[in-house]
Amino acid sequence: MAEELRPDLAVIARHVRPNSRVLDIGCGTGDLMDVLERDASCDARGIEIDAMCVERCVARGLSVVQGDADSDLANYPDKAFDYAILSQTLQTAERPDKMLDELLRVGNQAFVSFPNFAHWRTRTALMFGGRMPVTRALPVSWFETKNIHHVTIDDFRELARAKRATIENAWFFSGKKEIGAKAANWRAEFAVFQLSR
Repeated sequence: MAEELRPDLAVIARHVRPNSRVLDIGCGTGDLMDVLERDASCDARGIEIDAMCVERCVARGLSVVQGDADSDLANYPDKAFDYAILSQTLQTAERPDKMLDELLRVGNQAFVSFPNFAHWRTRTALMFGGRMPVTRALPVSWFETKNIHHVTIDDFRELARAKRATIENAWFFSGKKEIGAKAANWRAEFAVFQLSR
């Protein structure tokens, strides 16, 4: 069930229509794909850069290919999927702006989740400690992280506007708890956006 998933994946799973065609980009070990196929009868496909994760997905019977989303999304046809999903991966993309274009090209709608680098714990660690933070949402040191772009909720809203993407829904989380949109750029550790164009 969706409750067994990470909070951002659970909210995505609850909002994907049954029997949809889904592309999960950066699918990890396929937890979301498994739930969508099992509970919503979706035709879920995945792309993942990590060979070990791909192997685990395939062992679970999931349709996943090894690939780099920064370059390989270009191989997918326009509007081939009802949903393109990018969870906790946007900040690792070479060009997040181009990645968003590709998501909205291959999918009728897109779900994007990412850690919010404007969260108060991150701000506090920088202001008072003078160092890149290690927090619940950003659990590794700066030299170990795959994050190459530090995006905030307000940054993402501006990117969506610049790309003429419509924000259909947005959800904000502090730990596992969903919080309201008020002051989310300061209060939320991570966010999920549902978009269309």
